[in-house]
Amino acid sequence: MSASRSETTRPPGPDGGPGADLLAALLDGMDAALCAFDAEGVITHWNREAERILGWSADEAVGRRGFAGWAVRSADADDVHGRLMSAMSVPGRLVHEFALLRKDGSRVLVRTQSAGVRGADGRPAGVYCAFSEVHAQIDLERSIALSEALFDDALWGVVLVDVDLRPTVVNGHAARALGSGRTELLGRPLGERIGQGVEELEGALQHVLAEGSPRALAELWVTVRGPDGAERRRCWRSGFLRLASPLAEEPVPLGIGWLFQDVTVAKLAAQEADRLRFRSSQLHRAGRAAAECESPMEAATVCLDFALVGFADHALIDLVHDEPAPPAPYGSTPAGDVPPARLVRVAATPGGSVGPCQPVVAGGIPVRYREGHPALQAMARTGSVRASAPTGASTTPTWSVSRQWPPDAVHALCTVLRSRGRTLGVVTYLRGPSRPAFERPDAVYAEDATARMAASLDLLRAGNGTLPEA
Repeated sequence: MSASRSETTRPPGPDGGPGADLLAALLDGMDAALCAFDAEGVITHWNREAERILGWSADEAVGRRGFAGWAVRSADADDVHGRLMSAMSVPGRLVHEFALLRKDGSRVLVRTQSAGVRGADGRPAGVYCAFSEVHAQIDLERSIALSEALFDDALWGVVLVDVDLRPTVVNGHAARALGSGRTELLGRPLGERIGQGVEELEGALQHVLAEGSPRALAELWVTVRGPDGAERRRCWRSGFLRLASPLAEEPVPLGIGWLFQDVTVAKLAAQEADRLRFRSSQLHRAGRAAAECESPMEAATVCLDFALVGFADHALIDLVHDEPAPPAPYGSTPAGDVPPARLVRVAATPGGSVGPCQPVVAGGIPVRYREGHPALQAMARTGSVRASAPTGASTTPTWSVSRQWPPDAVHALCTVLRSRGRTLGVVTYLRGPSRPAFERPDAVYAEDATARMAASLDLLRAGNGTLPEA
């Protein structure tokens, strides 16, 4: 049994046979050009890729001694032959570059890899030489070098994702952006590291698999979970490439190449610049519109309407009912024997709906804020006070109604009306659950708008003496 198997797998001899046909098919199917020389330098093998590059067929090449007189210039023949045959006497492979001649007389620069062949007795029996056009080899080396550079430590995050949308290769930049090591992400769902925004990312990857690479970059906002469990909101400018096998007759998707760059800082700066530009424009328009109003109250409410656009959902104006006495220096706390000011609601936006700020009918309604109310805190501090409802929708109506605000209010910002060194009252800005809580930049903008309203309301008080009795 073993003897029979040995004979069937023996390399083909000169008499040919099935083994010779198999060897010829293997040589002709290679992507690289290949030729072989015996110990005397006579060509014994010549495949189809060698014929394609140089134009010489196997019948024309096999049996010739070296390349002299047909595939290389006479002046270079000895040097080329010596360098090729030197592979028989050294271990490993030798790499050379030669200028060979095509059958049509043109020259082509090739890169060769040659290795010696030993006979059964261990003595040198010939040389096998694989060669390809230098530019094709350089293109391949560039592709390999580019891949290694990208997956080493590029300035962009690079992730290869398979057709199941699981990472297969992750470079160092992407691993740091995702808050893990390079190997920890492999084969794991993206949702383990990305919270909010993972649906949009996976949708983009699926679209690339189905439709191909998009022509434009996409900016994706995601929430990344760190190793410590903390979440970070990031914006990634992403590009996607569909990967297909170059060896298949028809494109077979291998996955997606996802390249991204963190542009969170730039996006937030651009958003802040747009916000400041819009708010500055609103205050400018508010001043122009208020200048055309006949009554001070109308000027104040018009200014408030402009300030509310894109900023808050509701607003309230509460004025001190009695003539305010000259206060303590700015920023100081009133003495303990000073009675709390009586506030009167003089204007408000419609509760539960969107509409302009309107004066309260019948000259104002007294508001009895409890001790510690944000409006009273703002007056005591002579500054802005921010407040938000505790987490949980069930507590929101109770929280807002108990403070005499609309039921849908979950975030509040109270700013003080100040004019000529006196505190005239408080303006309260309110946001619903669809908006974020007020932040320090919001308080600065609200203070600017409130200062404009304070000038008009001070004029109202000066013209009427005091507010009407409530």
